[in-house]
Amino acid sequence: MRVWINGEVLADPSAPAVPVTDHGLTVGDAVFEAVKVVDGKPFALGLHLDRLERSANGLGLEGVDPEVVRRGVAAVLDSDPLPLGRLRITVTAGPAPLGSGRGSADPTVIVVASPMDPAPETTTVVTVPWPRNERAALAGLKTTSYAENVVALAAAREKGATEAVFANLQGHLCEGTGTNVFYVVDGELRTPSLASGCLAGVTRRLLLEWFGGKEVDEPIDVAAGADEIFLVSTTRDVQGVTRWDDRDLPAPGPVTREAMAAWRAREPEMLGR
Repeated sequence: MRVWINGEVLADPSAPAVPVTDHGLTVGDAVFEAVKVVDGKPFALGLHLDRLERSANGLGLEGVDPEVVRRGVAAVLDSDPLPLGRLRITVTAGPAPLGSGRGSADPTVIVVASPMDPAPETTTVVTVPWPRNERAALAGLKTTSYAENVVALAAAREKGATEAVFANLQGHLCEGTGTNVFYVVDGELRTPSLASGCLAGVTRRLLLEWFGGKEVDEPIDVAAGADEIFLVSTTRDVQGVTRWDDRDLPAPGPVTREAMAAWRAREPEMLGR
């Protein structure tokens, strides 16, 4: 693992480096991105930095400079290219008084690079009872306020699954804790629209562009009863679902396999971009 913070690579990645008063630590006032690395090159870095900036603007964080982040990415990758890994880019509001109010300090910018194992071809999911609020102030933003996801994922693992899936307040399918959901009904590939409150996933966006699919908001039961289901994310790419709650599915199904093939064929185009 290599760690870059505010312009410096840490000699010891485990050494203390962020003040205990950093607002990202005390109240989760921060945004982040997870970026896949293949053969030492970040995948779709430009799209991730665009989303990082959108999330920062939505959170009211100022002073996020994409070029500074790019320098951090270069610093952790150039001297130790990863065959397969991930970058974690985090921007916090910086040191602040204890409490919800921000201070006047500059943001804290952190880039971490670490190896990553390939994701399995298939996975299992469960529905959790806590809805996403599609009208919340943070809906659709990639912030570090992930405690809700931690609780949901722990509940999923207690049931032997590797991902938890949320409905929104309308009872429509929204997203997983770290994934977007695609499903097939009568041969038609569908995924929730961004109005559902789901994250505007980079993998979701590219798969819709490269392979197609219909954005539709409908009850989560429709998706749970679909002919095929798959998840997409930075670390999973396209991953078939073999079980949703107590229902087993054949996976990866034919549409899922086509999506996987389309992804593999186009993925090299976005390396280093």
